[in-house]
Amino acid sequence: MSSVPVQATNPEITTPPDETGSTIWRQIKAMMSGRLIIALILVASILIFAFIGPFFLGTGDPMKIVGGLYNEPNSQQWLGTDNFGRDVFTQLMYGTRTSLYIGIVAGVVATVLGVAIGLVAGYYGGWVDELLMGITNVIITIPSIVVLILISIAIGTKSITSMAVIIGIMSWPWTARAVRAQASSVRTREHVDLAKITGASTPSILLWEIMPYMMSYIFMVFVLQMTSGILQEATLSMLGLGPSSSISLGIMLYWALLWESVRTGAWWAFVPTTLMLTVIAFSLYLLQASLDEVFNPRLRRK
Repeated sequence: MSSVPVQATNPEITTPPDETGSTIWRQIKAMMSGRLIIALILVASILIFAFIGPFFLGTGDPMKIVGGLYNEPNSQQWLGTDNFGRDVFTQLMYGTRTSLYIGIVAGVVATVLGVAIGLVAGYYGGWVDELLMGITNVIITIPSIVVLILISIAIGTKSITSMAVIIGIMSWPWTARAVRAQASSVRTREHVDLAKITGASTPSILLWEIMPYMMSYIFMVFVLQMTSGILQEATLSMLGLGPSSSISLGIMLYWALLWESVRTGAWWAFVPTTLMLTVIAFSLYLLQASLDEVFNPRLRRK
């Protein structure tokens, strides 16, 4: 009686490479909503315009006088000239770069302060929590724009970095309250108790056991803080309290209002700047809302 040879088979079931790739692609497609794609395109366009555009477009120097007072847009000056005869299109590129820089620095400062204070308050609880949250609640009740105006007047000469840091220092309380609530919830989980038993230090627990669970939220908070920093800088600069040694979107609006571009009909001095601020704020808010869908699967649209 002949025996039929039996082939050895591998009991492990492996996923074919093609199927693995298609699975990853389906997950990416599930996360990439239409809103997120639009937001990424808008943000990328703004960054290219601000940081790469000056090397290929415009006059190269935002302070260079190329015409007269409020020359209308033409083939040489695409958006005309401002009250000093400078090219508005060139200033728009450099002003966008400065405003983005201020927003990034202010966002980093506000996010770092808020996350640090919120983590400590939520982890320790007790009198530490009450003290830090008491200070936070007091600062929240003070109108930040009033404090920023007073500090700007007191400082006098300001750089764009110092202005961004001041804006960030006044913008952390809401972040601290939200992070504190999440830290209070995470600290009761088993992995945190295990870290305490193994002798991990408090900074190590905060950085490696609690904060990673909030990274998605922290990133979204940074986007909001960045947007707020850009708009607050524009507000201060429009009041004449911005750094006069550089060009930002707010300073462009300040000079346009001071030299009565609205009354004289020189729309190119203020309309492009206003539209750029609107597009920046809209794209960043859209990015934040879209990231919320990515990090929270329950919010994804089918």
